[in-house]
Amino acid sequence: MRPYLLLYIAALLLLASCRGEQQECLRSVYYWRTSLTTDSAQQAFIGRHRIGRMYTRFFDVVMDGQGRGALPNATLRFSGSVPSGVEVVPVVYIVNDCMVQPDTALPRKLLRRVVQMCETHGLERPRELQIDCDWTRRTRTAYFAFLDTLRRQAAAEGIQLSATIRLHQLAQPVPPVDRGVLMVYNTGDATRIDVEKPILDLRDVQPYLSRLAGYGLPLAAAYPVFRWQLLFRGGRFVDFLNGSDDPPILPTDTIVTRQPQLADILAVKQAVDAARRQPFNEIIIYDLNPFSIQRFTDNDYEAIFCP
Repeated sequence: MRPYLLLYIAALLLLASCRGEQQECLRSVYYWRTSLTTDSAQQAFIGRHRIGRMYTRFFDVVMDGQGRGALPNATLRFSGSVPSGVEVVPVVYIVNDCMVQPDTALPRKLLRRVVQMCETHGLERPRELQIDCDWTRRTRTAYFAFLDTLRRQAAAEGIQLSATIRLHQLAQPVPPVDRGVLMVYNTGDATRIDVEKPILDLRDVQPYLSRLAGYGLPLAAAYPVFRWQLLFRGGRFVDFLNGSDDPPILPTDTIVTRQPQLADILAVKQAVDAARRQPFNEIIIYDLNPFSIQRFTDNDYEAIFCP
């Protein structure tokens, strides 16, 4: 056999081997509402983009104002079914104040409530539970102890534990969980009217990227496709507008809309990917709602999801 033919065959085998080693990136969405229902447009979006997971907020944990400790709040109402073939990952948001005086019984109560909600509403037993908390140095010790206990209890029931990782938390020790989701959004100060890109700005993300390569936890990455409407009065921030329980709007008030553009998302994604030693095996968009899925074209979303 001629030498050049041998080289050609070897090159083909090497290329096939490299392709075989590549893992398709899992495509996922967050669902952050108080009522679980997906309309035909959302279900079509899930199908077109081969969404495999839906990280679904089940309830919040907040401090009760009457001294009863940490209690569940804003529990999800199940108004419809989950699209077929999509894994539901329950997410529980814990207000950081709950970790100032932690309840040692909270891990068991939280886990039991999540499992019961799945059973009651006909969902498959969760394979993963995710905790979302904007913990700080002040609450780190208590929060990590909470996670450590919850992880052991969840593992005994065959459930993995994950946690959200905010950019500023990359400088802190790694939490005791099985995996994390890097929340690549909410990078600026939304309460300042002069900050035009509070949801996502490459300039705000770049200072944290040096911590990413050596971060000792398997990570997925979540990117924003949502918008904020912000109310300012006399140049001062008043509130987020969401259509329910909005404050009265005066004729002299200013309402500004903040939303990341596709160029912002792709530029940040490229920078984050370059800072990571290995590509992310899961990309998540935040979040699945009728407005978000209409913001960009299908090709735009493919660019966000593709590694």
